[in-house]
Amino acid sequence: MADTCVSRVPVFANLSPQDQQRVAGLARPTHLGAGEVAYAADDDLAQLMVVHTGRLKILRLSADGSEQIVRVLGPGEFTGETSVFTGRRPDDYATALDECRLCVFRHDDLEALIRTHPEIGLRMLSTVSERLSDTEHRLNALTSRDVESRLADYLLGLPSTWRGPVATVTLPLAKKDVASLLDTSPESLSRSLASLARQGLIVIGAGRSVSITQSDRLQRLVDEA
Repeated sequence: MADTCVSRVPVFANLSPQDQQRVAGLARPTHLGAGEVAYAADDDLAQLMVVHTGRLKILRLSADGSEQIVRVLGPGEFTGETSVFTGRRPDDYATALDECRLCVFRHDDLEALIRTHPEIGLRMLSTVSERLSDTEHRLNALTSRDVESRLADYLLGLPSTWRGPVATVTLPLAKKDVASLLDTSPESLSRSLASLARQGLIVIGAGRSVSITQSDRLQRLVDEA
């Protein structure tokens, strides 16, 4: 079938091509420009948003108005399930990091889909459970590790390209957004990057490129925190 958000989404992966086509027929295509808001806290909506192309930033606002990034969604990932299943208004914000295409499912359509295909609901539950586990891991890191070890853990978790013993990663977000994701300030993030570089654990390249030259030592920094 044509490349649609349905064909990309793991929760729909086991459906037959015919059923995937029916699901795609229920989706409402939505386009967002970079920086455009998909939804805001307290919006009166109940819909599932699936990322087709681009990236969607999920964030909360602190009392002083600063952003705290919760996660970044890429193609095939979704948000809005809490509002769909509980009827509560969202307590976070979703903003397009770059040009973004979404497939949006209304509450009633999604409910009917899950009745017809219970495996979709089970797969969504599995995905949400993985998010909860990841959130618990991040919370533990925030309360028990310093910024340097949190940064080390983040770098080790990024997709990498190996050349001999050196792994090169690319920061997927601007440094200010990485800082928000790690619950620190851009200045503190920059100091931690410089510190890891002075220790010979990484080499900071052009743009957002970082080469991990001592992955074993970087992992020990995480394990000993």
